[in-house]
Amino acid sequence: MLQLRMARTRRVALIGLAGALAVSVSACASERDDQGGGGGNEDTLVFGAAGAPKNFDPIFNDDGETFRPIRQMYETLITYKPGSAELEEGLATKWTPSDDGKTWTFELREGVKFHDGTDFNAEAVCFNFDRWYNIEGAAAQSQMIYYGDVFEGFAKNEGDAGGEPVYKSCEAPDPNTAVLHLNRAKGAFPDAFGLTSLSMSSPKALQDYNADEVTQSGDSFSYPAYANEHPTGTGPYKFEKYDKAAGTITLVRNDEYWGEAAKLSRIIFRIIPDETSRKQELISGKIDAYDLPSPADYQALREAGNQVLVRPVFNILYLGINQKNTPELKDARVRKAIEYAINKEQLAKNKLPEGATPRDQFVPKETIGYTDKVEKHQYNPQRAKDLLAEAGVKNLNLKFYVPTEVSRPYMPDPVELGGAIADNLKAVGINVEIVQRPWNGGFKDDVQKAGKQDLHLLGWTGDYGDPGNFIGTFFGREKPEFGFDNPAIFTALSTADSQVDKAAKATEYEKAAVEISKYVPAVPLTSSPPAIVVGGNIQGVVPSPLTDERFAGVTKSQQG
Repeated sequence: MLQLRMARTRRVALIGLAGALAVSVSACASERDDQGGGGGNEDTLVFGAAGAPKNFDPIFNDDGETFRPIRQMYETLITYKPGSAELEEGLATKWTPSDDGKTWTFELREGVKFHDGTDFNAEAVCFNFDRWYNIEGAAAQSQMIYYGDVFEGFAKNEGDAGGEPVYKSCEAPDPNTAVLHLNRAKGAFPDAFGLTSLSMSSPKALQDYNADEVTQSGDSFSYPAYANEHPTGTGPYKFEKYDKAAGTITLVRNDEYWGEAAKLSRIIFRIIPDETSRKQELISGKIDAYDLPSPADYQALREAGNQVLVRPVFNILYLGINQKNTPELKDARVRKAIEYAINKEQLAKNKLPEGATPRDQFVPKETIGYTDKVEKHQYNPQRAKDLLAEAGVKNLNLKFYVPTEVSRPYMPDPVELGGAIADNLKAVGINVEIVQRPWNGGFKDDVQKAGKQDLHLLGWTGDYGDPGNFIGTFFGREKPEFGFDNPAIFTALSTADSQVDKAAKATEYEKAAVEISKYVPAVPLTSSPPAIVVGGNIQGVVPSPLTDERFAGVTKSQQG
């Protein structure tokens, strides 16, 4: 999903696989049903998950493998239209901001109940927002990644949490109206209200199962019964069990769902860490789907009768530049020379999945704030050499950090991509030492916290359709990843983020994008379309640019 970025690289971090065991499948249909096989059961969708979930409390999570089952059980006030980042009604049927953007009024859907039978209403909405804002303890707040990014602070900032809170209060003038009060306008709204982390939980279940009792021991966190055994939302599926020994998560249809009932009675997520094993299980019919197939496998999967559903592009791969360690990198001419030196067209054509395209800015074309007015630095080795000469730079030596043990649709082989970029830089006289670090074994700490690198390779998949989710996240404040302090850019992004009017916001983000393109704090490289693969007998999966697929409308026919 980071999916990779400085303050929010959590979303792309490789999730823990401890306790996740592939499940052997019996030829007996009843055993397949229990163990998670696909095969002949027309009423169960079996999804091959790459890793184990962290837990099932939306607010404490940030990774795709955990969000996938959560999205089937929970709902948000606003959601996204299938196959796009456009907004549509969720648990709220209407949302209205005040003129100054500091108040949001939600008209709520009537007749909705949580899985425990309690009512979803305005008091429940306020309970959730107040819960998030008031959670105490460094352990809890340091794990509330998306809430912290959007709302910027808590009633009591501790641990990694800090900043002046955006949230002020919530009131429920009647059961069907919730009014959210903010300390200041936030341009991420209303889009960010659709974040999976901001899903609505049952207040009763949160209280009954001690939802806020998160404890920390060193770098490890332990979560209470609500998160592990009793997740309670309003969605079309509800939690049945998580069998850690078998490596399966089972959800069952919510027969009391307020909307159209789910087509299938169950969803089973089988944890299969090895991608080759997931492919083999799909081809053999033991699972029905899995995410992010290797582009090299597309043809074989299709020939075996499966459907490779390519998502709309909503991501970016970039080359980060850290200005802190090497004085020459403080010169914009040197940073521009680095961009001129890189052959983005060849990267997209030879090193990335089919459909990859070069990029000249960090905002996607589909998002407001994209502009053709950015300063472009297209591949031109001679121009790169000239700029280095103008800057008086010779024999520049740079440490280029490249992650290993990670693969993303926009970065399927980081080491190979890093090698191609290093060759481009060497061709214009920049000496590059490639430093490989495992994603969860040094890279994140070295790049995100210590800032040891001169250059680094990262990427990002958008969470929602707002430009602040891209350039605001990357360049809104000084970070070890980039090591620069540019008040003009910080102010431009802050101004854009405070706009309530969509046209005004677009204009301000375009201005910020132009300033960023002139300053070159990092080099936008390419975007690539990710895919999700499903069996030939599966219908109703709509690929989402946000990887926000919902399975309530999925049907499954008997394989021939």
